[in-house]
Amino acid sequence: MTGHLSSLAALPGVTVEALASALVVAVVVGVRYLSRQWLASRRTDGTRSRVRVAVSGGVTALTALGVVTFVGIWGLFEPLGAAYRDLGLGSLGGELVLSGVLLGTAYALTDFIGRVIEEFAGSRAGISEHQREIVYRLTQVSLYTVVGLTMITLFTENLGSLLVGAGFLGIVVGMAARQTLGAVLSGFVLMFSRPFEIGDWVEIGDNSGIVTQITVVNTRLQTFDGEHVMLPNDEVSSQPIVNRTRKGRLRVEVEVGVDYGVRPKRAADVAVEAVDDLEAVSAVPSPQVVVKRFADSSVVLGVRAWIDDPSARRVWRARTAMIDGVHEVFAREEIEIPFPQRTVSRREGEVVAGGSEASEASEASEASETDLSAATDGGGE
Repeated sequence: MTGHLSSLAALPGVTVEALASALVVAVVVGVRYLSRQWLASRRTDGTRSRVRVAVSGGVTALTALGVVTFVGIWGLFEPLGAAYRDLGLGSLGGELVLSGVLLGTAYALTDFIGRVIEEFAGSRAGISEHQREIVYRLTQVSLYTVVGLTMITLFTENLGSLLVGAGFLGIVVGMAARQTLGAVLSGFVLMFSRPFEIGDWVEIGDNSGIVTQITVVNTRLQTFDGEHVMLPNDEVSSQPIVNRTRKGRLRVEVEVGVDYGVRPKRAADVAVEAVDDLEAVSAVPSPQVVVKRFADSSVVLGVRAWIDDPSARRVWRARTAMIDGVHEVFAREEIEIPFPQRTVSRREGEVVAGGSEASEASEASEASETDLSAATDGGGE
């Protein structure tokens, strides 16, 4: 291996350090990619969670070893040690390399912690996916905050002036990115208040669909047309939220009109009988029918039934079954569902424009005018 590296290093512009570094990076990236593929393929084949966590831990250790090897190839142990002993850090390159090491370590640890949370919390029914997401995000933010503060101490010793400058910078950034920061704060509020969870059927403003992902910045929905909608969390928290699956049960209502010649109680009993035996609706609570209002051509009944584990498909399936069942039973019992109609009538002795009395008056007027015209003509002769 050393001979091959030496022969490649003989090429113009190529050094042994560069080749060794490329080899280390390729090995680490390749192992991480293959481990992800293996873990994804073993998710459903019964492989024990401890084995998967052990593999994730080995990959994390290999990544850390790769970082250490990379530092050793370039001979940076001594500068990094000196930089750590006295925070003067005479070499800016040492500061940057140490910062990169800290970031790489934080990335590897967050990935490993996320895997541990997924493996151990995912097998417990009492911990939802939403709660696992909260724990992972809080751990991620905490770890990166510690690493960020540590990196700041590498570049300065005067923390007082740094904090003052950071305060002014925070004001400027807050003014420039207030919408993004508002979305982040709203994301944490949504994660703790939990008005909905991943997999819930919700209606947010004019958008309705299944929640597929909740992050600190946005919430993603999949509509029933197959579209993916991404909503900023500040907009989500400022709009009414309707969660249709929170209680695991949803009421479906269908309105039907019956003729005024039919007693509403009889029509209601027949409608309950029509819906009671449908498989698409739940038997408990039992279906019910209420008289809602007097319409122009009918008495409107509200046929209500409940469904379990509500989804858009179950709602429309139940609604279709209810309409079909009520229509069939009403036809069998000869209960008419009237179409819109209007009855025109008049009172006795009342003159109606276009009516018979108006016609008689018009004919009398025309006759008098004819007689008057004839008399005028006779007088002229």
